[in-house]
Amino acid sequence: MTDSSDNADEEARSFREIGKGLLDEEMGPSSSMAHLYRGEIHRMKFWRERLDRTTNWAVIMMAAILTWAFSSRTNPHYVILVGWAALTVFLVVEARRYRGYDIWRSRVRTLQRNVFALGLDPSRELADPDWRYKLADDYDQPTLKITMEEAITHRLRRIYLPLFAVLLAAWVIRVTAFVEQPWPSSAAIGQIPGEFVTVIVSLYALILGVIACRPRTWYAEEELRTSDFRRDQ
Repeated sequence: MTDSSDNADEEARSFREIGKGLLDEEMGPSSSMAHLYRGEIHRMKFWRERLDRTTNWAVIMMAAILTWAFSSRTNPHYVILVGWAALTVFLVVEARRYRGYDIWRSRVRTLQRNVFALGLDPSRELADPDWRYKLADDYDQPTLKITMEEAITHRLRRIYLPLFAVLLAAWVIRVTAFVEQPWPSSAAIGQIPGEFVTVIVSLYALILGVIACRPRTWYAEEELRTSDFRRDQ
């Protein structure tokens, strides 16, 4: 009974630590695991390109709006606020795409940590003994792993907060240095008083700052969120 139990434990261990033999010569580059990894890399790359495409659209839109807003003193300042609204739409779209991107990236990181890292250095401890079961569950029923708020926060920190800041600075310059009326009256939009417009803009900027900077628990798979990721060689 003891021998069969030991054999079962050894067999289970060999299944969990399949990465130890992944890079052996007899496995070759055409193994199923290699094809699986290659496919996940491709899907991750595709979603990464979708994120970049949304950012490119946002930057092009900003450039067009700022060029038109400052091309003449008679052009209304609120077109820059329209740019803020459009940038918000791009942010939401990109956050949704980021949640999808995180599905494929989490799978890639699971394979890298538990298969390829172990294959390159068999002396390592297995990062997650249950990685096969978790990955199988994810293939059986793919699920989003991060909330919409975390996705928005990440894209704000990485891309969109500086873009919002540029538009805010451009709007402040436009309503203070390019008009004859004193601020905040110069910020009026039709019958809406400039004071009210200024308060709304300030509140929106504050909300963006709070969303981006408040402390939180991150669930995105090992995202590089700090600049301290270099090692001493």
